[in-house]
Amino acid sequence: MFKFNPYLASLLILSSSFTAAAANTVGKRTSPLPDSLWNRAQWISVRHAPTVQGVIKAGNERAADGASWFMTDIRNNRKIAKAVWMTTGLGVYHLYVNGHPVGNEVLKPGFTHRDKTKLSFTYDITDALDCREGKVNRLAVQSTPGWWADKIVTPAKHKGMYGDKPAFKGVLLLTMTDGTKQLLTTNPDDWKAGIAGPVTHASIFDGEEYDARNPMGYYTPQLMSRPEIHNVFNGEILPSDGAEVYLRNDLKLTPVEIYVWKEVAGKTDQEYGTVIKERVYKPGERISLHKGEYLVVDFGQNCAGVPAFKFKGKKGVQLSGFPAELLNDGNGAKSRGMDGPEGSVHRLNLRTPKDAMLLKYTFGSEPGYVEYTPSCTFYGYRFISFTATGDVTIESIASIPVTSITKGMETGHLTTGNESINKLISNTLWGQRSNYLSVPTDCPQRNERLGWTADTQVFAETGSFFADTRKFMHKWMRDMRDSRNDQGSFPGVAPTAQYGDCFARVGWADAGVIVPWVIWKQYADTAIVRENWEAMEKFMNHIADTRYDHTKLVGENGNYQWADWLSYEALESNSRRGFAKDDKGNILKDKTGMIVALPETYEYWSYLGACYWLADAVMMRDMASAIGADAAKYDSMIADARSYILSRFLNDKGEFKAAVLNTMQTPALFALHNNLVEGDARTNMIARLRKNFEEHDNCLQTGFLGTAILMQTLTDNGMTDIAYELLLQRKNPSWLYSVDNGATTIWERWNSYMLDKGMGPRGMNSFNHYAYGCVCEWMWKSMAGISADISEPGFRRIIMAPHPDPRIGFVKAEYRSPAGLIKSHWRYEGNRWIWDFTIPKGTTALVTLPTTTTTLPTTTTTLPTNTTNNSTTTTNNSTTNNPTTREYPAGTHRITLPAR
Repeated sequence: MFKFNPYLASLLILSSSFTAAAANTVGKRTSPLPDSLWNRAQWISVRHAPTVQGVIKAGNERAADGASWFMTDIRNNRKIAKAVWMTTGLGVYHLYVNGHPVGNEVLKPGFTHRDKTKLSFTYDITDALDCREGKVNRLAVQSTPGWWADKIVTPAKHKGMYGDKPAFKGVLLLTMTDGTKQLLTTNPDDWKAGIAGPVTHASIFDGEEYDARNPMGYYTPQLMSRPEIHNVFNGEILPSDGAEVYLRNDLKLTPVEIYVWKEVAGKTDQEYGTVIKERVYKPGERISLHKGEYLVVDFGQNCAGVPAFKFKGKKGVQLSGFPAELLNDGNGAKSRGMDGPEGSVHRLNLRTPKDAMLLKYTFGSEPGYVEYTPSCTFYGYRFISFTATGDVTIESIASIPVTSITKGMETGHLTTGNESINKLISNTLWGQRSNYLSVPTDCPQRNERLGWTADTQVFAETGSFFADTRKFMHKWMRDMRDSRNDQGSFPGVAPTAQYGDCFARVGWADAGVIVPWVIWKQYADTAIVRENWEAMEKFMNHIADTRYDHTKLVGENGNYQWADWLSYEALESNSRRGFAKDDKGNILKDKTGMIVALPETYEYWSYLGACYWLADAVMMRDMASAIGADAAKYDSMIADARSYILSRFLNDKGEFKAAVLNTMQTPALFALHNNLVEGDARTNMIARLRKNFEEHDNCLQTGFLGTAILMQTLTDNGMTDIAYELLLQRKNPSWLYSVDNGATTIWERWNSYMLDKGMGPRGMNSFNHYAYGCVCEWMWKSMAGISADISEPGFRRIIMAPHPDPRIGFVKAEYRSPAGLIKSHWRYEGNRWIWDFTIPKGTTALVTLPTTTTTLPTTTTTLPTNTTNNSTTTTNNSTTNNPTTREYPAGTHRITLPAR
């Protein structure tokens, strides 16, 4: 069996078939072996592997040094016909067969609940073996802390890291040419383990340190010894089926600017000065870096990624990299929040700029240029700065995006005649690529990178247009179920991590219902409903019992709500505007140390909770009908929630009883979104909301929760004109404010950076935080006019209702829906508005014209699929104030109307 033989190992290393890790991987993903085989294998880890000691606090948040290696040699007792290797790990692991890396997936096994679930990866490795009888093959594994023994899963004040050290478990099934089978499993007798290899330090937060003077671990059996049995994890091992992580080489980013600086000019007591560029390199030029110099590379696009090098340096020379999202400016003025001279990289917003998010490479003795790409971590950056202890020559450098969104998953393309809007769309897509990374993270750059649940739910439908997110969200909903509390409430962060284990937080916990509903609606996916039905029902029963009243859930929510996070409105939580203060302006705290909110703040939180209770109940009714469950239960709950909200929070005039809520945008949006008001009360609320926008100079004031429903609620309530004003607004706060201020992804704050003032608050300021990209949901549904009909989900019946605006010029949208390719292309030509749209075979569309002075034509010309814009059209010049809706069959259609 897996008997380790030093003599055979030495022969294997010298044989021509045993090569160093190649750029091309071997092995193909295949179906997992029976789960029962896991019982035959043991978790193994390195005896005396370094671990973090003491209580975790600011001084010891770095993961332990070293990479754990596991290795065995196999002598074939017969000729092998097929070899299947099923693997899992605690910590990020890499597989090698005879020195070749196995599989295209990176950062295996991914981010899951630290106690309850680990994912497995199974590969057919036959092509990597010498299958002849009597030959020896070497299997090896490298494992680093990853999402197991890093601060990312370790709460403050925990003794040591939550996961103590990396471990590995595997099953190899060999099928011989004579039909016999041999099962080989991880165990202390047949495997060896040790700290080895060139990766000397790596973790999700810290980055990667690589010493090329050290050979790969599979070359160093002398460093291995008997492993120990590792019985720390007792959860379930499941085959990975969604949210795997890949390098997107097809999106490789090359530098747009490269320069070297050494000296600084204009330094004062309050300003760091400005770098003096010693050398500026053109993209593609060979780069030289000397000791004492700083190299700055701009890739032009913020993303989650890793740099890829081809470079050379003398043995022992160390190159250090410092990824960043932006450069210092304004002569490095401290008043602008800068942390260095203008032209240097800014890293304060990473929170731990000196100790983490680092890259270090020490050159070995290889002659000529070598290639290197970090493989045990990822960074969030656009810029990267380098220093070196000696001369380094860089032949090429690129940035490779790291994501769970593969090229094949991308389903939607949306473009307009307005370049600023196109940039906003691009920023949203790059934000999704960056943050759909094993879990839907909040941001990929600082010491967070967590599965915040509100961020996930507000962007879920937007994400489903740009990519097929079904399997990704199936996986994440397992993380949600794993992370619930005993009462059935969903958490603020899933999977459970360093923090975010707060429950019954309004808009966050509700992701447990909203995400399955979105996936069901977009894909007709009843499986996700069935998988989560029991969990969703328990949650709904819990919030119905408490009416989602904040004060009744203090034991779970910690007497705090994030609410409409980062809004510009009264009662916003992050700014502490809704909290009680003493005469000196200090926030008051109760005897337990909890912040004391104002009475109207508690009322606001309870109102938002009740609105989510109602919205969740409507979604549950939809899903219950889809799977044959008790929909009547939710009809009753809807009526109960609606009656409760109207009696407690609103009067007959459509005014809030808590007066301050009448001065805010978000409360009115939730009332309209949930159809709480009608008649004169609705008219009054719409008029008040219009006035609010006018008073704020046509700027939104909403945060995470309000922005999620803002645009569609405006359109659904006859305020599309305001929606377009908000979309095209360039003042702070607005989407285009970030575009005008240089954003290449969506920002966490509306004012994360200001050209005139500099950095926003550095304690919580991310430049790749995708939640506000939810505006693209409205672009797909109301600007392009493509949405799923809830009565026939999965786009089997399509709602097509574009709302054009001449300032956009044109919209061209193509969406590869589960039912087929849907197209919507409208444009203005002279005094005509022309709309071509394609309905896929086997579906129908409910078509509604934009609100104009024209009615829907009784007939339109059905065009060939690849028609040109010059084809014959049907023009309608009749006038009425009532737009008409009509069902259209599959095919390509054109409608031409007088332009407004």
